[in-house]
Amino acid sequence: MKRTLIIVPILAFLIVSCVTPKMYNDLKSQKEDIAKQNEELKSKNLALSTRDIELANSVEELQSQVKILSGDTARMGVELRELQGKYTTLNDSYQTFLKDGPNANANSEATKKLIRDLQKTQENLQKKEDELSKKEVALKEKKSILDIMSAELLAKDKRLAELEQILASKDSSVKALKNTVSNALRGFKDKGLTVEMKNGKVYVMLEERLLFATGSIIVDPKGIDALKELGKVLEKNTDINVLIEGHTDNVPMKGAGEIKDNWDLSAMRSTSVVKILLSNPKVVPEHLTAAGRSEFAPIDKSNSVDGRRKNRRIEVILTPKLDEIFKVLETN
Repeated sequence: MKRTLIIVPILAFLIVSCVTPKMYNDLKSQKEDIAKQNEELKSKNLALSTRDIELANSVEELQSQVKILSGDTARMGVELRELQGKYTTLNDSYQTFLKDGPNANANSEATKKLIRDLQKTQENLQKKEDELSKKEVALKEKKSILDIMSAELLAKDKRLAELEQILASKDSSVKALKNTVSNALRGFKDKGLTVEMKNGKVYVMLEERLLFATGSIIVDPKGIDALKELGKVLEKNTDINVLIEGHTDNVPMKGAGEIKDNWDLSAMRSTSVVKILLSNPKVVPEHLTAAGRSEFAPIDKSNSVDGRRKNRRIEVILTPKLDEIFKVLETN
């Protein structure tokens, strides 16, 4: 009778703090948003790499065009200087004929030919000067574009390198966190606890047999020990978000009292876990979220005895913050 009197206030306290269906939907939406952000990060990283390759190809093509234009400009410069020399020679000869006076008329045919050659050379000279001027303008424009694109490529390469470094650092941090959690909870692995890494997160799965008696929301002593060890890890890793999800099997609750169904049971169990983690004053409450998933996220759909046992669990999902990555992406 005394045990019943003690459990009732505890149940009432946990009922007040458990997750409502609306809160659960909000939490589910947050989880979906995080997964969507993770996919967007991968997509943006791929797009950035693709853009980097395209930009590098454009720069290479421009460099080839500039090289051709530079060669054309140099060749035309040589031709222009040759024409200028020819023009000077012809002009000197023409001036000499003009000074001869009457003698110039005696050689009128030679004079006419000289004048024709002089005019033609002058026209060719003007044409070459115009062509060279256009080539120089085009070369200047191409060089200007090349400078801009080279600077953009350099900036893109730098941002891509930063993003790759941050992603590598994040992956390294998640792996290190997974190893730390595994080492801290090594003594509970044969008692219904597993630690794995997937989708850039660390998943700590605790079976019902480690934490709760059947239908109960009171954590067993051995479960409390495991959660306190996890709390020691969390106190040293304050830059991660922690989602605690309660899961049940598909067997309807038959108990009376405050726990009416599997939704109540899963939400209250996750809240119980949060309370124990927060018994460590160094764990940041703002980073913890409790959610009940009831029977609707099974890991084994066989509906066998062993399958239902696996589905009755608590999942503690550790997610690193992505602030640094978003800062880099915002600059692109």
